[in-house]
Amino acid sequence: MTSRILALIACLVCAVILVCAGLTGVLFTGGGAAASCAPRPNGSNGSTTQPPATVTAPGGVFPAIGQWDATQVGNAAAIIAVGVQRQLPARAWVIAVATAMQESSLNNIRYGDRDSVGLFQQRPSQGWGSDEQLMDPAYAAGKFYDKLLTIDGWQSMPLTEAAQKVQVSAFPDAYAKWEPDAVTIVQTLTGLTGALAACNITLSPEGWTQPVAAHVGSGFRTSDRPTHDGVDLIAARGTPIHAASAGVVSRVRCNAVDVRTGADWGCDRDGDPQLTRGCGWYVDIDHPGGVVTRYCHMLTHPAVTEGQPVAAGDVIGVTGSSGHSSGPHVHYETHLSADGGHDHSSASAVDPVPFMAAVGAPLGVGQ
Repeated sequence: MTSRILALIACLVCAVILVCAGLTGVLFTGGGAAASCAPRPNGSNGSTTQPPATVTAPGGVFPAIGQWDATQVGNAAAIIAVGVQRQLPARAWVIAVATAMQESSLNNIRYGDRDSVGLFQQRPSQGWGSDEQLMDPAYAAGKFYDKLLTIDGWQSMPLTEAAQKVQVSAFPDAYAKWEPDAVTIVQTLTGLTGALAACNITLSPEGWTQPVAAHVGSGFRTSDRPTHDGVDLIAARGTPIHAASAGVVSRVRCNAVDVRTGADWGCDRDGDPQLTRGCGWYVDIDHPGGVVTRYCHMLTHPAVTEGQPVAAGDVIGVTGSSGHSSGPHVHYETHLSADGGHDHSSASAVDPVPFMAAVGAPLGVGQ
């Protein structure tokens, strides 16, 4: 590897240290942030639910991750490091890594269709740079991000659409299948997951934790808000949001509608308490026993994908104010179905305050 790539990977390792130091939100958003991100059980045996994330020192060998070998993971690390250096949100890193998976299988190759070269199979004849420049993973990643940032609304697009607008590929739908792998690599290399050792998430004996350690604001179905199916947890913009318990992500959606026109408001900007309805960026997680949790108003595209298993304490996104919102907070819902199914509708919503107290993770504690 060149000294430039090693320096960028050093930046990535520093990013992991920053996450442990409580700066996860900076890496997601470039803004201020709060707590760290790994679960610490409140049990008698002191074991953790996951091993620490592994990222080797610069000059060492990166671990294989799934089907991706050490060389491929090292190339992904170089891509992510450029995104970290530029203070781009984690969604950009995922899009870039998934694109390189499709274009080159994360191999820095000197051949391709016509004059295409490198991780992203960019073409010198199309103005991306010289052959030599495009064989530098850091340069190639930078050119990818440059183009991505010119695309209006890329943050809220499906990954395959955003990637296609950059690459203009003959196979525009091919990128989507790599999103889960790209998320896994980003989470493993950066620690934007529940798998860091030096963090302060406490799990109850029942395996639950607070989504954010925050003051409880507006309550469940109050007299002035009878259709408010959850509670508002008041946390600063960029605060990491944690999965309250282990489960499977069942929904990752943008839901923000302009009440004046019925048109899409978009989730790449703050919502409005009068002009917008909907949850903004939100995630639903299905848990055993017919329990569903919902986390609304995220700042950027969530850090998880539908169908992805998560552990208690995993970072699933960061606090924002998208959708029907007057300021940064997490609208948190709990749903419980008597038949053990996973009902996401208002009919199954229960008050999160007594529910979370019953599972040993009371909301608002420690504020």
